[in-house]
Amino acid sequence: MAVEETNSSQNIQQQQEQGCDPCKSFGQKCSHLVKKQRAKFYILRRCIAMLLCWHERGEH
Repeated sequence: MAVEETNSSQNIQQQQEQGCDPCKSFGQKCSHLVKKQRAKFYILRRCIAMLLCWHERGEH
């Protein structure tokens, strides 16, 4: 019995570390995805802004 409990707790920990938690509600999954997309768009905006500023400074 103790071995099965240890294995199941290890499996749960591995799933949580990988970001795959089957017990999460639909709302929690959606909010997690929205946060990831916001972060990606933020990085993209920053990169574009840096490229535009670099291009403008290169002309002077």
